Amino acid sequence: MKRLVLSFLLIIMDLFLSPGLQAQQNATVQGPISSSAARTGGSKAKPAPESRVLVVYFSYSGNTREVARTIHNQVGGQLFEIQTVNPYPRDYDAVVKQAKQELETGYRPRLKNQVADFATCQVVYLGYPNWWGTMPMPVATFLSEHDFSGKIIAPFCTHEGSRLGRSVADIQKLCPGATVLEGLAIRGRDAKKAQGDVSAWLRGIQMPVRK
Repeated sequence: MKRLVLSFLLIIMDLFLSPGLQAQQNATVQGPISSSAARTGGSKAKPAPESRVLVVYFSYSGNTREVARTIHNQVGGQLFEIQTVNPYPRDYDAVVKQAKQELETGYRPRLKNQVADFATCQVVYLGYPNWWGTMPMPVATFLSEHDFSGKIIAPFCTHEGSRLGRSVADIQKLCPGATVLEGLAIRGRDAKKAQGDVSAWLRGIQMPVRK
């Protein structure tokens, strides 16, 4: 009789303990869910296709154009140059003076061309020379004329020692609804040999490149 009772108790205990033990075994096999997987539902965000990528730039001497083309060669998408209705003077001292006046007065030069299907762009690589510590005012015009809400902006500039200056902060002020990534600064004299710097920058901000 005692053996019968003992056998019965063992069966009852096994019924109650087995689900808990099985749950522990399953947890050990599956492992913990990473915080990144929890945030994304277990899947990584898909990179923007080339049709949603825009490389846009303003260039005075041609240095920024060189860097923009290097970036475009690596990421693809649409390449667009910001151009003003009234070109800047070719005399260096004259353009320096004009750029300062435009910055101090908040003047926005008129642009003579427009980006096709800007609304469909998801990632915008934005290039410019550093003028008086920030972007030239034609770039400010471009930013003001477009809605960057929900878009990603990757800024890059050419410079002669001042790097990005305060341009990134100024971009954020003009585009409060955008995500502004870490910028790239290339010295003007290095613009034609910036392939390595561009590649390292794209890896650093985790942007996809052409295979």
